[in-house]
Amino acid sequence: MTRVVLFGAPIAIVVSILFSGGDSEPPTVVQQTAGSKESDTAPAAEQADEHAEEIDALPPGLAAPAMKETASRLVSSAEASTLDWRSQYGAIEDVGDGTGYTAGIVGFCSGTNDMLQLVEAYTEKHPDNPLAPFLPALREVDGTDSHKGLDPGFTDAWRQAAEDPGFRKAQDATRDRLYFEPAVRLAKMDGLGTLGQFIYYDAMVLHGPGIEADGFYGIRDAALASADTASEGGDETAYLDAFLDESRSAIKNRKVQRDTTRIDTAQRVFLREGNLGLKKPLVWKVYGETFRLT
Repeated sequence: MTRVVLFGAPIAIVVSILFSGGDSEPPTVVQQTAGSKESDTAPAAEQADEHAEEIDALPPGLAAPAMKETASRLVSSAEASTLDWRSQYGAIEDVGDGTGYTAGIVGFCSGTNDMLQLVEAYTEKHPDNPLAPFLPALREVDGTDSHKGLDPGFTDAWRQAAEDPGFRKAQDATRDRLYFEPAVRLAKMDGLGTLGQFIYYDAMVLHGPGIEADGFYGIRDAALASADTASEGGDETAYLDAFLDESRSAIKNRKVQRDTTRIDTAQRVFLREGNLGLKKPLVWKVYGETFRLT
């Protein structure tokens, strides 16, 4: 058992980091349900879930409403070249990265399971929605870049559904369940401040919560091999530098979408400035375009 100090609050947490290696493209999102096998989830995520109550009692950090808004804008600058993340509910296109259609506020993909989970959750509460007829096709193309059964009509149906507040709410909920909440909770377990929590969240969105070498948990595993987390007594900045190095390498090893400016001229800038609290004003660049939050 390891004594872990998180923002001054000692929590006894058994630390067991046992990741499996490998290479997989594209990364997939494993549905987390009460019946999921332990092998479906990285051990670190299981530890964070087991100690959710203690972790959630810590200062909100990135989960504070104003900070979550900042995080959404930062992610949107990299995903859609805009700070207006709410304008992206109806966005949908195939960007040619092997993950099929990419859509919505964090780029849910028809080939990586998260879009399927989103549409299933939406349909459960709104059975007659425009996307419901495409569920069989979404299940069929999951894990591929195929449009079989989706064309024609799926993109129009997505944009139509995005006019429904219920679908926008479903996108928010799926983003939080799959990406935001697990990332922030694990970052807190690792003793990271608000910037570190954002770095985890952005990496979770970009790489997917996979345990492969190019998935979020695989990247974290590689970072842990060269630096200790703050919870383990390491230097927070040094650990985040190592994590960003591994995340950058994963981007560069992709067949497509190899731009690393979301790290080089954004997150790394905040880190070098010592802005571990992700406090405004923030000035950063993505794809050469300058963004500001004051």
